[in-house]
Amino acid sequence: MDIALRPVHDSDLPVFFRQFNDPESLRMAAFTSEDPADRDRFDAKWAHIRSSPEIVARTVLVDGDVVGSVSVYGEAGEREVTYWIDRAHWGRGIATAALRALLTEVTERPLYARAAADNAGSLRVLRACGFEVTGKARGYAAGRGEETDELVLALED
Repeated sequence: MDIALRPVHDSDLPVFFRQFNDPESLRMAAFTSEDPADRDRFDAKWAHIRSSPEIVARTVLVDGDVVGSVSVYGEAGEREVTYWIDRAHWGRGIATAALRALLTEVTERPLYARAAADNAGSLRVLRACGFEVTGKARGYAAGRGEETDELVLALED
């Protein structure tokens, strides 16, 4: 399995839109956009992501096929990582490999991440990449339609 990152192409966006609207993925991610089916809002968000010099966004490829995205965003000293892998590819080590690749490209530290406290897969990915839990929060999770516990993680070195 060949896992690679590349800049986001226009042709990736329909794939991302489909992935970001999978009900099981939305529930697991929890803290998602209010209306993931709003294509205009999705397109505007990705236009901003792709035009912002502060955001590093990459498409995740497996054997040449688009399977997700991985990004770093935010203000210096508060930058966060985020990733999304198509549910059909969960449990294969792709998110871990993609995040590790991004972390070699984006060398500034600290970096932060957030995950629903019950999202064992995402927490496993983050811990495998060196992130450690530094805090807890609770907030409204649109992907679940309810208040949800969240863990805050940091990568210091």
